Amino acid sequence: MVALGMLLGLGLDLALSPFLWPAARGTATPPRLVRLVRERLAQAGLQAVSLPALVVASALAAVSAAALVFAIVPVLSIAAITGAAALVLPFSIVGWRANIRRSQARVIWPDVVDHLVSAVRSGLALPDSVVTLAHTGPPHTRDNFAAFEREYRATGNFALSIDGLKSRLADPIADRILETLRMSREVGGSELTTVLRNLAAYLRAEAAIRSEVEARQSWVMNAAKLGVASPWVILLLLSTRPEAAAAYNTPAGVVLIVAGLAVTSMAYRAMLALARLPEEHRWFS
Repeated sequence: MVALGMLLGLGLDLALSPFLWPAARGTATPPRLVRLVRERLAQAGLQAVSLPALVVASALAAVSAAALVFAIVPVLSIAAITGAAALVLPFSIVGWRANIRRSQARVIWPDVVDHLVSAVRSGLALPDSVVTLAHTGPPHTRDNFAAFEREYRATGNFALSIDGLKSRLADPIADRILETLRMSREVGGSELTTVLRNLAAYLRAEAAIRSEVEARQSWVMNAAKLGVASPWVILLLLSTRPEAAAAYNTPAGVVLIVAGLAVTSMAYRAMLALARLPEEHRWFS
């Protein structure tokens, strides 16, 4: 009986151990959504913004927008929808900024590769070739390569510094370039400059094709966004009239607004899905 009681106590102790003694923060893997948001912040150049600060900003924006709209348009459902839209607005701004920076970076990565080829062909060691990008590379990426230089000078560990640089850049094209450099550093070989030149030519061709497609579809996207926003502008204008506001505050009015929101959301998501160009994933993150 004593042994059975000890065995039962040991089982309960093991079952409760994750709650009584949680893993250290440094060893715990953050959820996928948290990693995605942090990656988007890095792509947007907002590494200094923490995730709690972004959440607090979203909550404040939601409360402020809902209160302001309700003060102007006394329709509870419209105020709630406005608050929900404002809740995701900071995340949308981060995503928009990240997309803009990725589009800009897509154009300059071939120049970065050209600088690397020139540095390697001049006889510099591979770490020193990467360090030169902090001074001669495109201005868009100099800060990140300057951080690589500081980290490499402090540790002398090329692989660790490359991992830090990949985390700061958070770009799939940068991952491919840096993994090519890592492989050349660890394995060796004399074909690095040829591989980099071929990669630069491919990146230039891809950027040119993508820019042409985006230019052709931009007017269609803008017209579709205007078509999605127009009914809600009309709804807001109608809701400023007291009799319309009273009608929209009834259960039938709420159902009408919610149904319109559902249809608009589905149409907008379908538009984005049809117009979205394929994006390269970070396979080496």
